[in-house]
Amino acid sequence: FGTVDYHYDILARRLRELSFLNNGVRIVLIDQRTGKEENFAFSGGVQGFVEYMNRAKNVLQPSVFLGRGIKEGITVEVAMQWNDSYQESVLCFTNNIPQKDGGTHLTGLRAALTRVLNKYIEENELAKRAKVETTGDDMREGLACVLSVKVPEPKFSSQTKEKLVSSEVRPVVEEIVAEKLREFLDEHPVDARTITVKIVEAAAAREAARKAREMTRRKGVLDSMGLPGKLADCQERDPAKCELYLVEGDSAGGSAKQGRDRRFQAILPLKGKILNVERARFDKLLSSAEIATLITALGCGIGKEEYNPEKLRYHRIIIMTDADVDGSHIRTLLLTFFYRQMPELVERGHIYIAQPPLYRAKLGKEERYLKDEHELNEFMLKQALVEAALHPRAGAEPIAGDALAQLAKSYLLSEAVMQRVSRLIDREALQAILRGVQIELSRRDTAEASAEALEAAIGGEGIAVAPHFDQKTDRYQVRIERTRHGNVRMSTIDTEFVHSGDYAQIRQTAQMLAGLIGDGAYVQRGDKRQPVRDFPEAMRWLLGEVEKSMTLQRYKGLGEMNPEQLWETTMNVEARRLLKVQIEDGIAADEIFTKLMGDEVEPRRAFIELNALGVRNLDV
Repeated sequence: FGTVDYHYDILARRLRELSFLNNGVRIVLIDQRTGKEENFAFSGGVQGFVEYMNRAKNVLQPSVFLGRGIKEGITVEVAMQWNDSYQESVLCFTNNIPQKDGGTHLTGLRAALTRVLNKYIEENELAKRAKVETTGDDMREGLACVLSVKVPEPKFSSQTKEKLVSSEVRPVVEEIVAEKLREFLDEHPVDARTITVKIVEAAAAREAARKAREMTRRKGVLDSMGLPGKLADCQERDPAKCELYLVEGDSAGGSAKQGRDRRFQAILPLKGKILNVERARFDKLLSSAEIATLITALGCGIGKEEYNPEKLRYHRIIIMTDADVDGSHIRTLLLTFFYRQMPELVERGHIYIAQPPLYRAKLGKEERYLKDEHELNEFMLKQALVEAALHPRAGAEPIAGDALAQLAKSYLLSEAVMQRVSRLIDREALQAILRGVQIELSRRDTAEASAEALEAAIGGEGIAVAPHFDQKTDRYQVRIERTRHGNVRMSTIDTEFVHSGDYAQIRQTAQMLAGLIGDGAYVQRGDKRQPVRDFPEAMRWLLGEVEKSMTLQRYKGLGEMNPEQLWETTMNVEARRLLKVQIEDGIAADEIFTKLMGDEVEPRRAFIELNALGVRNLDV
């Protein structure tokens, strides 16, 4: 292998599966690159796995259905629990190996599920009263299920083992699941009624969706014979070569239509925010004009009866929205639509996110488009170091070129770390660490010495620094209390921070700058020179000189760019940047969509509170 790159999320997902499937096994995953660590010691087997899958959802029955059995040397374990969502989530395993495409074990499960639940509904005349007919799809709406089989000599469709083809597995699974499910329904009548009412409601919604589809087709909205009027299609007919840009608003859509390469690039402007499909049933989804337009443009249909990913008209679907809150919301709504209604398009790598530049910088005759703030800082640093030299003290050799660049990059990286961490830890305390104060918290005496050194380095009134022993972690900390206008703000430096990469970066820069600047120090750029007292002052002057001569424009919306700029920065295959949307952990992806886009407010609020301090670009 030319490149070996381990994806933490993929490994974590697989080890989590193994921990559940092998009840009682404890697995620890440590990423030594980042210090991230996770302990997988899940209990409960397949039942615990289903509870884990449903932990962010509203479950319909409190008790998880669990069925176990052995027949003809084949062991079957299945756990099922319904929730109030509209998606089916079934995970299949053979000898602990996951089958993404199911197989004979999944066929047996579905057959048993349909037969037993249909019989229960008929006996209780639930569907008759609702005047609907239930199908297997209705029974699996909102179902979270884990099916694990142990087979002596399993046969798979390919070497990737993504589909089980052992014919002897189906009847065994069907018989065991049917028997155990019948027992569960008889023993839990309240749960049985809750599940079957959900199934009948799903059947009624499916019937309403069918009528809505027929109505919209009669109106010509979903008619596959004609394409939407807003769509500017491309000339190419080979889907593998075609791209569809989903553009926010008519203004940006107009620029994109003029700037595109019409041979293979199609443009579909979307007006406003599309429907949040996480909270909507299928019939409501079809009534949305923007979604109906999108479905028609894609050409692959929608719904279990008509959806066929092979008919997709464009193999690159590129979401292109503004770099503001509304743009992010529209992008999230579109991703929710694709993930919930057309997951194969995400799995096959057809969905992309455009990366339009955030800045346009002009310096003299040179003009550059810059993707984000990080790229802007790199560009400014590169310009600041042109013909620059630092004279650290009178009579000393100047520092220039790569040596100065290394110092500057380390310092600016530490500045960025301090900017982020200062939301949690007093900024002046962080600057004192950059000036050389070391924090040691292993014992009481070292914690006291660290607190004293920190207080002396910060200085000034209204500041108190003291060691503190934390009973929860059984470790020492340094507490910083700052009083301003009678208000006290407290922050803590703990062992976790001292052992983090952030502290290591600040300490590394502190060691590089220790004793560097002396009397008579000055910085020079071209013909200009400036006396300095420390390295941060030198960097501020150099970057300030660049700012004076640079014209900087920040793009808020795609509509601010003319067609040539949009082509040059975001649509030109030779120069553009695209983010490919991939699913590394299906359960985690499902959970985050449920949390952020679902009906429940509390989990979303908790997520915002937990991540509020980590926000970098807040558009208010």
